[in-house]
Amino acid sequence: MSSSFRSHLTVLEKTASLHPEASAFRLPVVGADGAILQWSSVSYQQFWEDVESTARHWLQELTSQSIYSGSVVGMWYVLNGMAYSDVLHIYGMSRAGYIPQLFSLRLPNADVICELLARTGATALICDPSLRPALARCPVPVSTVFDHLRPAADPSSPLPSMYDFSPNDRAFIFHTSGSTSGSPKLVPCTYRWIDCAISKGMEINKPFSALSQDVSTWMGSMCHIGQTCSLLFNIVYGSCTIQPTKIAFSSEELKDMVQRCGLNRLAQFATFLSIHIRHSKNDPQLLSMLQNLDEVMYAGIPIGREEEDWALAKGMNVVNLFGSTELGPLMRNVGGSTPTGKLVRPLQCTQYRFVPIQEKSIAESEQHQSTTAQLLELVVLPESGDCPDMSLRAEDGLFHTGDLFQEVLPGLYAPRGRNDDWIKSENSLRCDTKAIEDNVRLQCKHLIEECIVVGNGRPSPALFIEVSSESGAKDHAKVKKEIIRRIRAFHSRLYLHERITDPRMIIVVPSKTLPRTATKGNIRRKEVEGTYQEMLDELYAATRL
Repeated sequence: MSSSFRSHLTVLEKTASLHPEASAFRLPVVGADGAILQWSSVSYQQFWEDVESTARHWLQELTSQSIYSGSVVGMWYVLNGMAYSDVLHIYGMSRAGYIPQLFSLRLPNADVICELLARTGATALICDPSLRPALARCPVPVSTVFDHLRPAADPSSPLPSMYDFSPNDRAFIFHTSGSTSGSPKLVPCTYRWIDCAISKGMEINKPFSALSQDVSTWMGSMCHIGQTCSLLFNIVYGSCTIQPTKIAFSSEELKDMVQRCGLNRLAQFATFLSIHIRHSKNDPQLLSMLQNLDEVMYAGIPIGREEEDWALAKGMNVVNLFGSTELGPLMRNVGGSTPTGKLVRPLQCTQYRFVPIQEKSIAESEQHQSTTAQLLELVVLPESGDCPDMSLRAEDGLFHTGDLFQEVLPGLYAPRGRNDDWIKSENSLRCDTKAIEDNVRLQCKHLIEECIVVGNGRPSPALFIEVSSESGAKDHAKVKKEIIRRIRAFHSRLYLHERITDPRMIIVVPSKTLPRTATKGNIRRKEVEGTYQEMLDELYAATRL
């Protein structure tokens, strides 16, 4: 039947017909020395034609193996997900009527890939040529991708209808960035979900000027939801996407994008944006460019408080797009330099509920010196277009995000981390680990590389730190004492069960050794607890004496 829902393909076809000559992509042409010689342009008309050509190639190759439209086809690595050809393979596979199940190189285990393919009933796997040797025992046929356009054997062969789908049909299958029991969770995205994402894009990416085209940056791999949504939002309004040479592109490359590509909307994960903000403190040209951008948007994890405050004070239009793998973007900040500017609110096309997770908010004991406002968990209602697949919902039919907020003003919220950012002490009192970590990062920024607070079910929290290689600190005992000194004022205001006042409760580990998520690089609290359980047992036993 013909669907009234929009999809990534119908939106692309419409934009290509309305703005055929507009640039869909700017691609770097790199010389032998690694320098960018020029930025080539791909128009929306060319983009659409390339998608259809790639679709015909895959349709003819797969049907020759009796793999027909409607089947799930795994796509592993796809040339890193950071190239124009990757978009063509993914969109082309979808245009051919298949359901792409997307894996990036961040998941390097072929056995896990095969297990996830089996769980979705996939009938084929497309991979980078370098990965094929690891797939000798793959239970489905394996084909390799190509990094240049390869015309179909019959360029006039018909393609399936783009409109013959139901809202609950699967359009893509993604995976969570973290693993549960040794394997990521499946995240199926339906056409209803895609239609809602398009509505979100119409709100988020509204052009700043009717007289010029918006130009923004590629955020990450097309194998993940973040970049999938980012590209879709650009397509909605016919904006241009710049493909950088790498995801963590340099500040010099950023300046080149502004000068030669007309970049006006910078979009990056917070970790990479922070680097440009820090560089701008000593680079007047970069600072001026960031100040003159229409938007400086970050996502993924919170940006450092110091970097954000400094950027806002310098007049940058910093936008926090709050999202998740299962939902895509779901909230954005109000904006502006006032204190309320950092507060976030749900996107207009969504239907969420904020559910209290604790009723008592103010300490009654003189020993408990901190006060905690009521925490609210964001819960997605089934009628919201972005409510994830039933397999991801709770028994009550709702999707519990685990993201916690405080309602500062009516309808405006301050992010307070995830439910797993709050650990419970042995007497079931809550401890805000995120607040402690943020303070450590702020007060000890030149001393540590990263940190995480653990201690669920323990009498008090413990702090793991990776010492910064730049600090040159080799005497760990001195490092611990210095950290205690710097965080003392903050901890003096906390509940007794939240405080870290004993240097023994600080554990120093080598750089980059704490377990992290594959995509965003977040340290995984529960895995740290498990990995160091024996050591923590001994530590807490000793400190009780």
